[in-house]
Amino acid sequence: MKLHRRSLLALALATGLTAPSLALAQDDTIKIGLLATFEGPFTVLGEDGERGAMTAVEELGGTAGGKKIEIVKGSSDASPDSAVRAARKLVEQDGVKVLVGPLSGDEGIAVKDYAKTQPGVTFLNGASAAQDTTFRDPAENFFRFGTDGAQWMAGLGTYAFNDKGYKTVAVVAEDYSFPYTQVFGFMAEFCKAGGKVPSKSWVPIGNKDYSSVIAALPDDVDAIYVALGGADAVNFLTQYQQSGGSAPLVGGSITVDQTVLTSQGKTREVLIGTPAAGPTADTNDAPAWLAFTEAYKKQPNAFPSPSLFAHAYYINMKAAILGLNEVNGDVSDGGAKLREALAKLSFDTPTGKVSLDKNRNAIADIYLTEVVEGPDGNLLNKLIKVVPQVNQTLGIEEAEFKALGAVSRDNPSCE
Repeated sequence: MKLHRRSLLALALATGLTAPSLALAQDDTIKIGLLATFEGPFTVLGEDGERGAMTAVEELGGTAGGKKIEIVKGSSDASPDSAVRAARKLVEQDGVKVLVGPLSGDEGIAVKDYAKTQPGVTFLNGASAAQDTTFRDPAENFFRFGTDGAQWMAGLGTYAFNDKGYKTVAVVAEDYSFPYTQVFGFMAEFCKAGGKVPSKSWVPIGNKDYSSVIAALPDDVDAIYVALGGADAVNFLTQYQQSGGSAPLVGGSITVDQTVLTSQGKTREVLIGTPAAGPTADTNDAPAWLAFTEAYKKQPNAFPSPSLFAHAYYINMKAAILGLNEVNGDVSDGGAKLREALAKLSFDTPTGKVSLDKNRNAIADIYLTEVVEGPDGNLLNKLIKVVPQVNQTLGIEEAEFKALGAVSRDNPSCE
């Protein structure tokens, strides 16, 4: 049966669904893309990132700028190509004008580059923490309200050298931009204090056999700095323990995260006493952190304490919603007003105040921690010290910091 235009108009008038009201119905909802690693070796990390994002959505009533939030999920496997494919689908097929993600380091750099081709879309980072996502060649429409991996290491190199007495440290880390950034942040302090790093072992994401890596570790080091995440961390720690490894560990942020600390087996014996640093501390007793933890625990399959991935996605999703509130959810100008609001946004988070620098990267507090066994037997990161308001150049003048060069397998070096 055909309906002529006049009949359609009559039907619309009869039901009250005129063109303006249809448009209004559509305008009552705003789509936000959520891009995370829902597949591959970092799946558990992506799932907790989603818990953090949804904690923010629920905290703010499920609305942004007076409009109901519709979350549209995009899945990656931690590879740059998969992240761009997922971002492209969210933007070009699903029509999101605001996207939160991705999770992993190389993904962030790739999505930053994709953002430059989509000037009418506003991108907020998930948990991706490679330095050059924002520091070199930034995208004007990409914002990171969480700090980067070098910032996460603030205080750790000095603590390892002065307090733990580690003078030589070997490195085992995944072979991509985020661990390069973590190692850079650790070594910036450790080497300055007088420490030496005679050995670096770089392994691919998803590596399962660490026997050759463990065998190649020098015998005469005081500790091993480990920057592995998810299943990679569990595999290395299990095999290191089984091989009889006895050198103490220094933890990259994701190695002592709740996504690893909650794993079963004897890895816990290796991790207890491990100093680390990052954007969170499980034993933080600040009221804001305790409230966030309780809200987070209402999410399905939550950990005993929020992971740094839950924390990062929470902060970036909350920033997106706060920015949309500032502009009444209006992104009809290609998001220009939203991005102006985000650039000026500063707010209190569960871990202290966050604001942005000129590259739209966060300035925030960092937490020096040590792994302990909690009262109920679960492992926790005990707060040792708060390093306040760490910026992306780690307190060094920007020109001097840039002269240090881009992070890489070989930079920095202090053998």
